[in-house]
Amino acid sequence: MFTLRPARETDRAALYRICLETGASGQDATHLYADPLILGHVYAGPYLTYALDFAFVLEDKGSGEVTGYVLGVPDTAAFEATLDREWWPPLRELYPDPVGIPRTDRTPDQRIAHLIHHPPRVPQDVLSGYPAHLHIDLLPAAQGGGQGRALMTTLLDALREAGVAGVHLGVGENNTRAQGFYRHLGFQELGRAPGSVTFGLPLT
Repeated sequence: MFTLRPARETDRAALYRICLETGASGQDATHLYADPLILGHVYAGPYLTYALDFAFVLEDKGSGEVTGYVLGVPDTAAFEATLDREWWPPLRELYPDPVGIPRTDRTPDQRIAHLIHHPPRVPQDVLSGYPAHLHIDLLPAAQGGGQGRALMTTLLDALREAGVAGVHLGVGENNTRAQGFYRHLGFQELGRAPGSVTFGLPLT
């Protein structure tokens, strides 16, 4: 049994852990990264800091452990600008830019460090119709039973209440299970890039 509740600052360590344990297209990525925090710095931490009203977690009623989350922002462009000003600079002091290392020779940590120094920008043609974005991750114990749908519904309702026109997300090209989940919720494919697929859902 699980409780779905708004995320709190005290959930930060749990969210970083879940991010790592689902960081290989939904599978455990603990063995891939020398620094267990680096994935969370990109895909979890900034949402707790700057978009807490759009962060929700699943808590195991028995153990009290957080076993899943959904994190979103209503305005991706504004979020990217905030991260450029406030979030990335201190992390760039911690993680060297691997720009001088050929991409094929970079370790997983170095690939994420490159994102910290050169964060990708969502194209304007996506933002014009789908200005919000989200990340959702659940540990295996929380998968099935409608928990993912419940998290998504809670966030999508919050985005609608905020007047957001649409939401997009990215998923690994090989993560066909997740792609099927999003399609089942009504998301449609917007485009593909090497290794990833972008989906969008109108909210109005």
